[in-house]
Amino acid sequence: MTLLLGCIADDFTGATDLANNLVRAGMQVVQTIGVPEHAAPAADAVVVALKSRTIAPEEAVRQSLQALRWLQAQGCRQFYFKVCSTFDSTARGNIGPVAEALLEALGADFCCVTPAFPENARTVFQGHLFVGDVLLSDSGMRNHPLTPMTDANLVRVMQAQSKGRVGLIPHAVVRTGEEGILRRIAQLRGEGVRFAIVDAIGNEDLMALGQALADAQLVVAGSGVAIGLPQNHGLRPSAAAAALPAATGLRAIVSGSCSTATQQQVKDFIDGGGAAYAIDPLQLVADAGAVVSAALAWAEPRLAQGPVLVYSTATPEAVREVQQRVGVQDAGALVEQALAAIGKGLVQRGVRQLVVAGGETSGAVVQALGVEQMRIGPQIDPGVPWCYAAATACGADVHLALKSGNFGTPDFFRKSFARLA
Repeated sequence: MTLLLGCIADDFTGATDLANNLVRAGMQVVQTIGVPEHAAPAADAVVVALKSRTIAPEEAVRQSLQALRWLQAQGCRQFYFKVCSTFDSTARGNIGPVAEALLEALGADFCCVTPAFPENARTVFQGHLFVGDVLLSDSGMRNHPLTPMTDANLVRVMQAQSKGRVGLIPHAVVRTGEEGILRRIAQLRGEGVRFAIVDAIGNEDLMALGQALADAQLVVAGSGVAIGLPQNHGLRPSAAAAALPAATGLRAIVSGSCSTATQQQVKDFIDGGGAAYAIDPLQLVADAGAVVSAALAWAEPRLAQGPVLVYSTATPEAVREVQQRVGVQDAGALVEQALAAIGKGLVQRGVRQLVVAGGETSGAVVQALGVEQMRIGPQIDPGVPWCYAAATACGADVHLALKSGNFGTPDFFRKSFARLA
């Protein structure tokens, strides 16, 4: 099987989000956790999941270039740098620095950039990113503990992170289709523009953009554009692309996201009678080991009765209190490490269907489980599929759903397991 597309994702849930859309459009996809040491498995596309969204830009560039070299060695000719659909980043990056490094390594001088994913209520118009009906800067992302997004103008955001010029392909051009987009790209390149933010408010825009990008060496985007790329290779949606082994074993949810969407999902699960255990981040500061042990002791007798939820999801005010005590980075790492240990402990106790909410949390959990690669299966909600993997640290095969904090309907936790059944 020829490897048609090589993808680099800046977090683990973003990687499954991208892989999900490629599978929906007919590609067979394997997701790796980090850069593999071995050859690529048989697939149409490989998504290399990094945990590089919030690390130092220099380290994010190093890891991304390592992934690029491995993908090039597998024979890939087109590459996709997957970023968050809310363009999560800081003034320093990491979107701009990584994108520029990838372009330079490929010997290219231009690429299109868009986080648009209309099915998940992420649209871009006149260069401004909307989350549902509000601007990004008015959404819950303005309170993100690591990457607060206070500017919805993506041209301005990208320009602050980039050395090269940033332009715009407005919706008036996108709606004219492939030829109009290609003319605008040629114009921008002639003007010395290096990156172009692309408007998209519907799937038809993404399909047209996908056609226009058939010969592009690099795409920088959320997962939305992925629905428009398989068509360039004659692929069409197929249920066989998402087939996974039958699910068995106990069920659990681990949630570390503080997003508005995840807070609603936690509330819905509890209001529906689900068994839930709240982790107090301040207690982690005092004795993280004791907190992990207490959570697992609580969960063990309840697992046989149905899915259990262990969560550290908290309000922005509670998060800030912990950050003030131990620092922003240490606070996040403390929660991630505790939830990763809990996730591993749950699998060791027989959980074989595990939902993980939050990008950073998902990254920590799959690393603790010793997951090296995952097969991508059926979609639960836009951007979130079930996956199947070997948890080598636990000697077990597991079904995993890695959910970005912002994704999913309020009843996501309750319906996830029904979708797998």
